[in-house]
Formats: sequence, C-alpha cells, structure tokens
Amino acid sequence: MATTYYVDSDTGRDTNPGRSPAAAWRSLERVNEATFLPEDRILFKAGTRYASQLKPKGSGRVTGGKVVPITVDMYGQGPKPRIDAEGKYESAVYLYNVQGWEVRNLEITNTGPTRKPRRRGVVVRIRDFGTARHIRLEKLYIHDVNGSLVKKSGGGGGILWQNEGRVKKSRFDGLRIENCHLVRCTRNGINARGYSSRSQWYPSLNVVIRGNLLEEIPGDGIVPIACDGALVERNVMRNCPRLLPIGEAAAGIWPWSCDNTVIQFNEVSDHKAPWDAQGFDSDWNCRRTLVQYNYSHDNEGGFLLVCNNGKSRGPSNIGNIGTVVRYNISVNDGLRPGPTRRKGVFSPTFHISGPCKDTKIYNNVIYVPKKPSAKIDRTILKMDNWGGPWPVETWFANNIFYVEGEGRWLFGKAQKTVFTHNAFWGLHVPAPQDASAVRADPRFVTPGRQGAGLAILKAYMLRSGSPCIEAATGVPDPGKQDFFGRPLPKGGPKCIGIHEAPAPPR
Repeated sequence: MATTYYVDSDTGRDTNPGRSPAAAWRSLERVNEATFLPEDRILFKAGTRYASQLKPKGSGRVTGGKVVPITVDMYGQGPKPRIDAEGKYESAVYLYNVQGWEVRNLEITNTGPTRKPRRRGVVVRIRDFGTARHIRLEKLYIHDVNGSLVKKSGGGGGILWQNEGRVKKSRFDGLRIENCHLVRCTRNGINARGYSSRSQWYPSLNVVIRGNLLEEIPGDGIVPIACDGALVERNVMRNCPRLLPIGEAAAGIWPWSCDNTVIQFNEVSDHKAPWDAQGFDSDWNCRRTLVQYNYSHDNEGGFLLVCNNGKSRGPSNIGNIGTVVRYNISVNDGLRPGPTRRKGVFSPTFHISGPCKDTKIYNNVIYVPKKPSAKIDRTILKMDNWGGPWPVETWFANNIFYVEGEGRWLFGKAQKTVFTHNAFWGLHVPAPQDASAVRADPRFVTPGRQGAGLAILKAYMLRSGSPCIEAATGVPDPGKQDFFGRPLPKGGPKCIGIHEAPAPPR
C-alpha cells in the first residue's frame, strides 16, 4: 500500500515511524536508509533545512503507458525545504539507478569553501541499468553551486543527467526538467553525458527541458547529449557573468551528438564566455537540429554557431547534417569586447565551421545596431574550416539582415552557399550574391528596439507597404506559424522575415 512519509528537521525524530507530521523523521540519513515503493510520497516540511545529501532508493512502477511514481515534495506553508550539501558531496540530490521518480518544490544548494570539479546541485545517473523511464524534476530552486569553471577538469553546475554502462547499455526515456530556477551555478546550467560516439550511440528518448529560468550561469546553459527527439522550449537564460578563464568555450542552448532536437520559444541573452558565447548552437555529430521561434540578444559571441571538428571524423562522428534555423530573431548579438585565446576579436553573428552539410537558414530577422567600439567584430557571417573541411550546401532564404553601420561577410572556401530572396539594409561588405534580394528598408514597426522579453519583438513586425511583404520564396519545410503565432498560408511563407503580414488590398 502507498505510504506518505513526513520529514521535519526542526521537531522530527529518526526513531519516529514518519507517517504523520506529528511523527515525522528528522534527517536525510533516515530517508536514505529506506527503500521506497510505487506511489510512496516523501514530504519535507516547508521552511526546514537539511545539511547532507538526498540519495533515495527504490523505483516507481512503469509498465506500458502507466506510471505509478514515487514523489518527493513539500508540505505546509512557507519557503521550499532546503537541501544543502555544503560542498561535502558531489551533488545535493542524487538519483542513482532508479526510475519512476518525481522530485519537486525543493531548494537545493551546494557551496564549499573553494571551487571543486564535478560539484552540482542535482545528478541523475544510471549505469548498466537498461532503460530508466519517467523521471521528473520540477519547480526546483537550485542556487550557489561552486563547481569548477574549467570543462576539462570536470566542470560543475545545476543539473546533470548521465547514462552509461558496458555490461548493459543504459538510457533515459521520459526525462523531464521543467519550471526550475537555477542561479549562480558554475560552470553550467542543465547538461548531460551519454553514449556520444556514433560507433556506440544509444540515445535517450523523450527528453523535455521546458520552462526553466537560468540566471548568472557563466558557462553552457542547456546541453542535451546523445538524445533522439529532445525538446528544449520556453526556457530563459540571462545575466551570464564574465567568470570563465581565457580558453574556455561555452554557449547558451545546444545539442551534442543528438538527432531530431527541437529548440524553440527560448530567450538567451548576455552570454560572455571567452570563446563561442552564442545564444544558440547546433554542434558536433548532430542530425536534423531544428532551431525555431527563439530570441537571441546581447550575446557577446553572436546568435548562432553551427559546427563540427573535421579532425574527429570517422565512425564516432558523422558531422553536422541538416540543421534548420527558422523564425528566430537576433538583436544586438556579437559584442565581444577584446581578444580571446585566438588573435584579435572574433564574434560574428553567424559562425558556420567545419564539416557541416545541408544547413538551411530562412525567415529570420538579424538586427545589428551600430557597434559601440570600432574594435568589436562587425562580421555578420563567418564560414571557416575547423579541422580541415569547409561547410557544404548552406542555404539562406527569406531572412532580413538589418545593419546600422557596416556588416562584413566572410565565406572562405565554403561550397554551394546559396542566398535567395533575402532582404539587406545597411552597408554589407561584400554583399552576398542574391539575384532576388530586397535591398530597401524593410519598414519595421519600431526598428532598433532592444531589451528583454518577447513582448518587445512586435517592434520587428512589418509595416504596411514593406517591400518584404509577399516577396518570399518557397521553403522545403515551412512549419505552421510565424514568430508571432500567425498561421502560415498554404504553401508556406509569403513574407520575408519573421512576420507574415497581411497582403495589401488589390
């Protein structure tokens, strides 16, 4: 039979049965001794604090489409109960080789006297387990986790999920991280580890990362690794501090060794990593990444990175294939103030590098205000040959490139790069070859509007009489709506940019 257990660090006793608020347990050690059963609940009293690690045992029942989970939650009124590992454990909450768990409404922190590699708030890990189904992390407040700032040393961060094993391959199916608030977690926000080599690729399925707020995270924001069909939506990453040492690369939201990732309705701003520091990225070993309906602004490294290292090609790395970037808006990206590990300043709005094939970029708005300093990079697009090979078959259509001042375009030896039906305003050097281009003011409602939140982006709708209205070309996969939720006409977009404006009367 299902049992509800109560935990109260103020008045509880570990000798109590724990089955009522008046007979609550006191410590995490008592919780960790138990093995819980499907439909059990472990409830922590609001406003209490626990200086240790929560590492529960047992699994919920997951059979077919029916789930009977084990739940961790709070009871009573007041602040969320606080799990504080005090830097003595690698994570404050540790779910190991379990499934069918829902953990919500906890405050989690893990600060030690000095930074330490692999220190995190929450770790969900399976090893030689098989498939772990239905794990939910919801409404967690994770803050002040001082892991290492260096990725190669082990890093650290807010949430890590990891699947591994040689005896029995393991993966997650139905992992969800929703409506959590992460603040001052170093190095990263929400990321993963898994079977990333294509020679042993075993992807996690039905991973959803939704509605999370990440603040003051200096490194990578949200990074699914070795997943098929991951959904990353309606997250906000902002106010990233300048903490990473020179040589460290990080970006906002990006997949690694994933297929069919959908990244949509997110906002990323203020990224300040010494290298990369884009809002969004489609990275190594990925196929069919879809980046749509996102807002990127004030990121020092630019809006978008599409990349793969040609030196690592082979059975383990298939390259980057079939990325689609549509109905996004970039405002004031590409602001790196000084040299990084490479010579000079490097912060193009788009960076496409290495063996990337069949990248389609259409119906986006790129607004580049005048740079505050002549030393800041003014490049709109930089294509180069990371690891040797150059990008192949990159297609730009129906985009608006609005530049105050000068925008530079650097194609290098990229092959089969095509521009068609784009709009260019401002000085573009050299202007991309686009026989069907609109080279006139697109007539935004309020051009130059900057700031946080999606509400201000109505400033980039098209006014009546815009030359971008009914000037688009057909696209192979148009989607269903424009940036503002308006249904697209049958056959795809008629307008250049993110706004499907009404056609003028005839």
